[in-house]
Order: sequence, then structure tokens, then C-alpha cells
Amino acid sequence: MRREARGGCRDLPPVAISVDLRGRVRRIAEEAAVAADPAPAIRRLVRVEDGTLVAGDCRYELRRFKEITVVGAGKASARMVAAVEQVPGLEVGGGLVVVKDGHGEATRRVEIVEGAHPKPDERGAEATRRLHAALRRAGKEELIIAVLSGGGSALLPAPAEGITLAELGATTELLMRAGADIKQLNSVRKHLSLVQGGQLAQAAAPATVLVLAVSDVLGNPLDVIASGPFAPDPTTFAQALAVLEGFELLETAPAAVVARLRAGEDGEIDETPGPDDPAFGGVRHLIVADLAVALAAAERQATREGFDVRMEPAAIEGEARDFGRQLGGMGWELAGDRPRAVIFGGETTVTVRGSGRGGRCQEMALAAAIALRGVPGVGVMAFGTDGTDGPTDAAGAMVDGGTVERGEAAGLDAEAMLEENDSHEFLKASGDLVMTGPTGTNVNDVMIVFNEWPAIDG
Repeated sequence: MRREARGGCRDLPPVAISVDLRGRVRRIAEEAAVAADPAPAIRRLVRVEDGTLVAGDCRYELRRFKEITVVGAGKASARMVAAVEQVPGLEVGGGLVVVKDGHGEATRRVEIVEGAHPKPDERGAEATRRLHAALRRAGKEELIIAVLSGGGSALLPAPAEGITLAELGATTELLMRAGADIKQLNSVRKHLSLVQGGQLAQAAAPATVLVLAVSDVLGNPLDVIASGPFAPDPTTFAQALAVLEGFELLETAPAAVVARLRAGEDGEIDETPGPDDPAFGGVRHLIVADLAVALAAAERQATREGFDVRMEPAAIEGEARDFGRQLGGMGWELAGDRPRAVIFGGETTVTVRGSGRGGRCQEMALAAAIALRGVPGVGVMAFGTDGTDGPTDAAGAMVDGGTVERGEAAGLDAEAMLEENDSHEFLKASGDLVMTGPTGTNVNDVMIVFNEWPAIDG
């Protein structure tokens, strides 16, 4: 296959991208995750100067406090705790943080409890009840440092009165399978919770609270990160009920859940606290890492790797497979051109209709691979910066024009498996999964479309 390219006639590369190219793109992904590591960010942003704790623009005279306690939840929170405990001059007395299984770290004084994610379990529920009780005992002379990151919603699963943990988990699963985005999902969860939607701020008052957050939500809305346990909640019971209605889940959601939301809509249950609630007077938030940091690092590394880089400014949302097809179409345009990398960031959703296994990045990658079939020298990578994509051990995948053929050689049908939401098994067979293990951060997903130099005719 030949094509006229800039600088004369060139032979296009093979359909499968080279091992060298995969390595170069893998380094781009690794740099994005490293840049969003909250530990160095906390060491840079949080320090003690002359007896004053300085955190960004926030300042706290430490002599005012008899005790400093660390609480929180999320995939990156254990790493955040370890960094907080290492701040010179800051004496942490203890605390409790809930993290996803396999995401723990060694800490000095703060207890780390592992729980299930994305479907909550009793370990997380029990830890959340303990955390809530501890905050209710906090006094005015206590400083609470809260560390929050993506995954915190499922890891702080204390159901409100009249709701069981199983009912909360079933509702979450229904919404996720229906394709609800994080804002829709959290608007419902906050109104089924004892602690989310600003309710931990109410529990902690009158203590002073400093929230250090790693944002996995586009635009960094404080009320959405980990369902905003220390942030005012702008959503209402009526809006939460409307989310279930919009996805036609009023008949399939647990009856107790629908009954609670209806009671709240009718004013029979107090709304979650809003901006005027005095509980937020002593609360400050500091974002220590987000998607913008990861994307900037990806751009720098892509340039170092020799690519002509284009950053797409709009954050990506919507159905994963639809955007995957767009990425594949973009790959067609890059075939045979000079080395380019087009970088995107965001968080898509997956409407689950099948019984397979995968995550939004793998589903996106498989859709891109189908669109790219037979296109030489072009690849697409989609990966979650936390190192886990959906209920799998893969961070995502890197596919090329030969992915579909490699999967078919193993007896698999790409289109059928995409329809079955079974991207993980196909990409495992094609050899295109990206495995990183937990990265210690969680700032959305990064997607890269890239190509390889054509060979110059001799």
C-alpha cells in the first residue's frame, strides 16, 4: 500500500504499530499519571512556616488546635495521607481514611481501611459510620484535614435512615448501567446518604476543616468530587428523583429509595445543606491535582517523544463507543502523515446492555479499533489515570489497525463483543490491554491518537 505524502512518495508502515512506538506512547501516559500524583503536589502546596500551616492560600495557626485529625476517602487518599503525615512540623494525631482494595499505603498514625469499589460493601459502610461518629465528637479546637479523591462516593457508603446498603448499591448499579454521568449519579447518592452532600461538614462543625482534593470531575466542582461530603449541595430531592425518572428507573429502583426521594421532594425530609448553612463557615477546599495537570504533562512528553502535538481543549463526555469511533476516524486522517499525537481528556460513560466485562476506556478503544481496521501505522490509546478501568485490572488499551484481526485470530468477533460490552476479553486476546496497577492518583481519562513515520523510499 502506497500513498503520496509530504516530501515525496513514502511507503506506509505496517498495519500493526511497532513496539518502539507503543513504548513511546506508553511513556506519555506514564508521565500524565506521575504529574497528577498527589504526594509531590501536597509536599509542594502544604507546609508549616513559623507555627502556621500554609495550604495554598489557606493559613492556620497551629497553636489554636489541640488536635489534628485526618479523614477521607478515595482511590488516591492513602497516598495523600502519607504525604500529609510527612509534612515537617505537622503533628497528626490520628484519623481514618477509606480506600479501594489494593490502593492502601503505609501510614504512621492514620488508619487505612479498604473497601469495595464501585459497588460499596459493609467494610466501607462500617468505616464510614466510624468516621461520621468521630467527626461528631470533634470540637472547636480540632483541625480536620480531609483527603478526598475519585471513588470516594462508593467508599463512603453510609445509607440514610430507611435505606439499606444493598438498596444503595443496587441503585448505583442501575444508574451506572443506564449510562448516568457522575453528576447525575451523585445527585441521587447524596440524597440517599448520611454523610455526602455536605453532611460531613455538618457533623464536623464547629471544628475547622481543610479539604485536600484530587479532582476526577471535569471543571473541579467541589460538590461532585466524592459526592461533596464537605461542600454545599446545589441539588435537591426533586432533581435526584428526576434523574431516576429520566432513565426510566422509577419502577426498577428499590421501593425504599423511590419512597425516600418522593418524601424529600414533598418536604418531609430535610434537604442536604446548601451554601447558607453555617457548617461551611470553617471549611476550605484546595485542589491539589486535576486533569489539566495530567494533560499538560502528556503534552510535554509527547513533544519530547518527537510528535507534533495537538491538545484538544474541550473535555470529552458522552458515550464511550461513540467517541471511540471518532478517535478511529481521526486515525484515518493521520495515516501516512508526519508523526502527530492528538491528546484528549475527559470522562465518558457506558450504557451497559450486555453481560460482558470492561470499562469506558476499553470500550472506547475497541470501538476505535473497529473503525481503524486495516489502517497502517496509526494507534489509539485510552487509559484511566487511576490504573483501573471499570471492574477490571486494566488501565485501558492501546489499539491499532491490526487489533481486530488479532482478536479474530483467537476466534472472537469484535462487533459482537462490543455490543455485549465485553471489550476486556477481546482486547486481552488481541494483546492490547494496558496494565499499570494502581497509580496513586485519579484525574479522569486521557486519550491519544497517534501515528508512525512512513518509511522513505530507497
